[in-house]
Amino acid sequence: MYDSILVATDGSDDASIAVDHAVELADRLEASLHGVAVVETRTAYDNAIVDPEEARRRLRTEAEESLEEVEETARAAGVPVVTQVLEGVPHEAILAYVDEHDVETVVVGARGRSSFRRALLGSTVDAVVRLSPVPVIVVGEEGWDRSES
Repeated sequence: MYDSILVATDGSDDASIAVDHAVELADRLEASLHGVAVVETRTAYDNAIVDPEEARRRLRTEAEESLEEVEETARAAGVPVVTQVLEGVPHEAILAYVDEHDVETVVVGARGRSSFRRALLGSTVDAVVRLSPVPVIVVGEEGWDRSES
């Protein structure tokens, strides 16, 4: 069915569920697994309160930690995985990776870490679903109330 699967993560609860789903799917289908986390570059910090380089370093560290979860989950299941931190506009970076690596399906979480991130992830998921040339599987917590989004 699918020979290669991409899971995009931000370390949120729904992203963790997406990681579990992607690892299980890759295991069952004997598909290659790719994990990505995107450091958002559209957010501008142009004031004296926030150092843009420090903010970028913090976001990169969070992305790396999210990918460690992907690696640990895959390793525990015996599924080989390739991970990469991407930078840019999240949906654009994810779709470019899909194209460059001939990925056949994408797995993402429905919501992000906080209200602000939930809004960003929601828009990212929406764009990935609308623009992806491959099927996209969107997963979230059981009992998720769709009226909240």
